[in-house]
Amino acid sequence: MAELLLGESKLEQYLKEHPLRQGASPRGPRPQLTEVRKHLTAALDRGNLKSEFLQESSLIMAKLNYVEGDYKEALNIYARGGLDDLPLTAVPPYRLRLIAEAYATKGLCLEKLPVSSSTSNLHVDREQDVITCYEKAGDIALLYLQEIERVILTNIQNRSPKPGPAPHDQELGFFLETGLQRAHVLYFKNGIDVHEVQQNLTRGVGRFREILRAVETRTTQNLRMTIARQLAEILLRGMCEQSYWNPLEDPPCQSPLDDPLRKGANTKTYTLPRKARVYSGENIFCPQENTEEALLLLLISESMANRDAVLSRIPEHKSDRLISLQSASVVYDLLTIALGRRGQYEMLSECLERAMKFAFEEFQLWYQFALSLMAAGKSARAVKVLKECIRLKPDDATIPLLAAKLCVGSLHWECASVDERDRTDKRELELVLTPTLLYAKKGCGTGKLEEAEKFAKTVVDAGEKTSEFKAKGYLALGLTYSLQATDASLRGMQEVLQRKALLAFQRAHSLSPTDHQAAFYLALQLAISRQIPEALGYVRQALQLQGDDANSLHLLALLLSAQKHYHDALNIIDMALSEYPENFILLFSKVKVESLCRGPDEALLTCKHMLQIWKSCYNLTNPRLCPCHVSSSLKSGAGTVGSGLFSAEQRPQAGPTTPLDDAGADLAPCS
Repeated sequence: MAELLLGESKLEQYLKEHPLRQGASPRGPRPQLTEVRKHLTAALDRGNLKSEFLQESSLIMAKLNYVEGDYKEALNIYARGGLDDLPLTAVPPYRLRLIAEAYATKGLCLEKLPVSSSTSNLHVDREQDVITCYEKAGDIALLYLQEIERVILTNIQNRSPKPGPAPHDQELGFFLETGLQRAHVLYFKNGIDVHEVQQNLTRGVGRFREILRAVETRTTQNLRMTIARQLAEILLRGMCEQSYWNPLEDPPCQSPLDDPLRKGANTKTYTLPRKARVYSGENIFCPQENTEEALLLLLISESMANRDAVLSRIPEHKSDRLISLQSASVVYDLLTIALGRRGQYEMLSECLERAMKFAFEEFQLWYQFALSLMAAGKSARAVKVLKECIRLKPDDATIPLLAAKLCVGSLHWECASVDERDRTDKRELELVLTPTLLYAKKGCGTGKLEEAEKFAKTVVDAGEKTSEFKAKGYLALGLTYSLQATDASLRGMQEVLQRKALLAFQRAHSLSPTDHQAAFYLALQLAISRQIPEALGYVRQALQLQGDDANSLHLLALLLSAQKHYHDALNIIDMALSEYPENFILLFSKVKVESLCRGPDEALLTCKHMLQIWKSCYNLTNPRLCPCHVSSSLKSGAGTVGSGLFSAEQRPQAGPTTPLDDAGADLAPCS
């Protein structure tokens, strides 16, 4: 007995000092292992050992042979000792560990040894034997970890009536880790020739689920997080709704996930007399489709990553912090895919907000958070987060362009609608808001345009680093000046800002003559400045570059109507409506032109058609568009039509209005 204990302890000490690596072959006999073999040989040569101790000595000797690289001898020992006949019931946890390591070692030896024949059936049988060994090793390892934790907790409770300290994590070691992880690796391995393991995603997914359903122990927490993340990735990228099956159901016999050349059922080929405990109960949630299961797994992984986060900045914790960050980043990347497919951007932004504890000087997490806020409609917060992204990555011109897009787009029009309500309902608002708040609301839109101007100038003034984005920068700058001119109350300031906008659009068009947006906005600004013939030339250029652009077609119709070519304008509008039949601004323009060309009866029919579209698309039972947003869009559309359907001589001179309708929505940075 003493020889057995000495041999095992010295072997474990050697493995601790010289850890094995997956895929690396042992280097043969070592001086430190000679002593181990002497102790184990002495224990086996004694005839007075009990049968269970004799079995343990044989298992440890086979393990030693693997460490020394003698795979055949290790397999011979397992064959002589009857590894498959060893009992699992009524045995101590220590014996469970030995048996689990033995199955893992047997699988490793079978992988290392070549098949004696080239027959494909023999290769398939060998591969199945290897996977079965690893699956048995993993199942028994889970049982061992549950039992050892139960024993430790029982001993702690029996020693003292007070709650004791939490048990220390058990070290898995190379062989138990291999048993828990190697089977699904072989299932997901994509064979490149007939001698490699055939791909079987169905059984691999089933193996993942078996491990995750086992009752958790402290030792398997990190392993469970890794497996949950890997299974979520497979569900998102490798499984469709048609090939999905419920975790509580048996896997299908034939699945589109599997190798079509592979034969055999998708169930286990063995049974164990004792199994690890699994979670069970009446109120356990069971996902019904792949995205739902992936999302559940990722939320669990996110919770575990946040719980075990390493945030210390001291140098000693740098490697642990990087591992923690990398693990969390993978989870949040997959969450972005899963929630993005469902359009759950609000939930995604909340998840990424929790990730900010990892985000110190980490551009990727900040940028993901900003994009999720944009998609969720939280534009004001998105701009603030984009400012941090600009600080972290000042050479990336797409970031200030995105910020400028938000400022001239949704944020500006939100503030403009607030200003409109302030003017129309000022008396009611004064009863609720203080004069200070009213003043702050009044300058809201102007402040956002000033921010947009700063972001655009950041791109324009960046020099050669962002030369490919300069055209977009000038385009954003021109849009900002044009909107500022619209908001300006003094005629002189309006003219100055309009000239600046025109120069910016001309510069954008000269830098990117093939960009239809640059030509369109230049034509638009010329139209605002009453230069109708020049505007017609540039809008035709825009249509040559992008013939189906609704904004360019609409502007062309407005310019033709300004020259009193109403029939031509109506033809252009009809052509545009054939591509965009539900475009309300085009329909408003059609009503106005039809009333001049064909009379009010034809225009009234178009109005009825618009009401039908409104009823089908924008009623309260259909959440496609918020009614208040529709109302503001119609108001801006009416302003667009009103400013375009006059000739240059007939236009009122009270002050220019711009036909920019949500101009920022058309400003998208190049990628």
